[in-house]
Amino acid sequence: MTAPRILGLDLSITATGYALPDGQTGTFKGPWKGDWRLVAIRTAIAGHADAIDLAVIEDLPTHAKAAGITGMVHGAVRTVLMEHGVPYALVTPATLKAYATGKGNADKTAMAIAALKRAEREFGDDNQCDAWWLRAAGLDWYGHAEVDMPKAQRDRLDKVDWPQLGAEVAA
Repeated sequence: MTAPRILGLDLSITATGYALPDGQTGTFKGPWKGDWRLVAIRTAIAGHADAIDLAVIEDLPTHAKAAGITGMVHGAVRTVLMEHGVPYALVTPATLKAYATGKGNADKTAMAIAALKRAEREFGDDNQCDAWWLRAAGLDWYGHAEVDMPKAQRDRLDKVDWPQLGAEVAA
């Protein structure tokens, strides 16, 4: 089976980290001010929507679900994904950290060290690292793991509500 084309997204109004289906990572920053950043992020995601099968997004922490600027970014991104028919999975920060490091309260340094140890990957910033781990989690869940993870860490992905993908990309 063909591996799904997964876009990993660590959303932020000032620095959205992304991991493209080919594994490239980057941080979307721009000169835009205020709410125009929402439009710029939405436009950037729309530019990739036709080339992906799934987006894996770091969810808002539980205490921040009802408000905040990051919530507005989530709304803009989820809307564009829905308009393009792209399913998405939300991974809580604790689940992502537990998958990557074995500890749900791991810090940014531990996330980066885990990527270096498991995949020999280094990133320009922690946003890219998180986005890469989100993409890795999605690939792992759908049977196309790029890194070898301990079973206990892989089992953390059971907490995610993963959408069913088309037969041509699912494992």
